[in-house]
Amino acid sequence: MRLTLYLTPSTESVPFDHQHVLMGVLHRWLGPDNPYHDDTSFYGFGMLRGGRVQRGRLTFPEGARWDVGFYEEDGAQRLTAGVLSRPEVASGMRVHHIAPAPEPAFTNPHRFRAAAPILVRRRVDGRRRYLLWDDPEADAVLTDTFRRRLAAAGLTGRDLEAMVRFDRSYAGARSKLVRIRRAAHRGSLCPVWLYGTPA
Repeated sequence: MRLTLYLTPSTESVPFDHQHVLMGVLHRWLGPDNPYHDDTSFYGFGMLRGGRVQRGRLTFPEGARWDVGFYEEDGAQRLTAGVLSRPEVASGMRVHHIAPAPEPAFTNPHRFRAAAPILVRRRVDGRRRYLLWDDPEADAVLTDTFRRRLAAAGLTGRDLEAMVRFDRSYAGARSKLVRIRRAAHRGSLCPVWLYGTPA
């Protein structure tokens, strides 16, 4: 289930690398005993949409939109309860409306736009290596990760034959540095193609 959160305008500038702030807010809403922390993630969230860059600062003078999705409905219910009890997000913004996002009519293959940088990494000789959208090896890692999550969610059979690959024909593909606390990660802003069994 995917939700769109509508936020009031910002009263101060927002960090360009605000994903870690959103992650903290999300886990605050889900509660201290939430099953989404430190486990296989069956949720996803994008960056804030609707911002403007003025004089090197990111602001949201007309408010922001934030997409959050969960595999199970329980996550969406926890999020909604958390928002109702404490709607503050950051930089003076608060949630003033929550709406379910329409479920897309899935095709095979189906193209998904990236709402946030997609981090793909693997260990090589004990060191972490980031694979970007233009590296074909990234597709194998994306596919392996996706299949493991499908299996962890209880899917079987042909569902586990799903494949994911970056859409390298997309002219606007680029990498972006994401800072989460003190760690810097390089991800890809590029759509992906998903090949699988439509619901």
